Amino acid sequence: VQLQASGGGLVQAGGSLRLSCAASGSPSSFYVMGWFRQAPGLEREFVASITWNARNIYYADFVKGLFTISRDDAKNTVYLQMNSLTPEDTAVYYCAASPGILTNSRFAKYWGRGTQVTVSS
Repeated sequence: VQLQASGGGLVQAGGSLRLSCAASGSPSSFYVMGWFRQAPGLEREFVASITWNARNIYYADFVKGLFTISRDDAKNTVYLQMNSLTPEDTAVYYCAASPGILTNSRFAKYWGRGTQVTVSS
């Protein structure tokens, strides 16, 4: 499975971004897809994940209803809609895939390269 994340950029505080992660090489519907982020000097942390057919969705506590993960298996793509962004959301965002649960980076089997999100104050 190859994962390609996109959609990052520079946004002002309070703004929104939608990240996309396109999967290729294997039907993404067989995998749990998720997003992680890593800020400079910090460990990579879980953001959200979604099982195939969107049956189960998990969010990190800090998401607080401001981020929404979704997937389109017909397009082999997973999305992360991020609203009300703050400077604390600045990080490189990575998409990941796992054949099972995906709420911790050690469970990921495949990683995308990451896309930079910068939120200015």
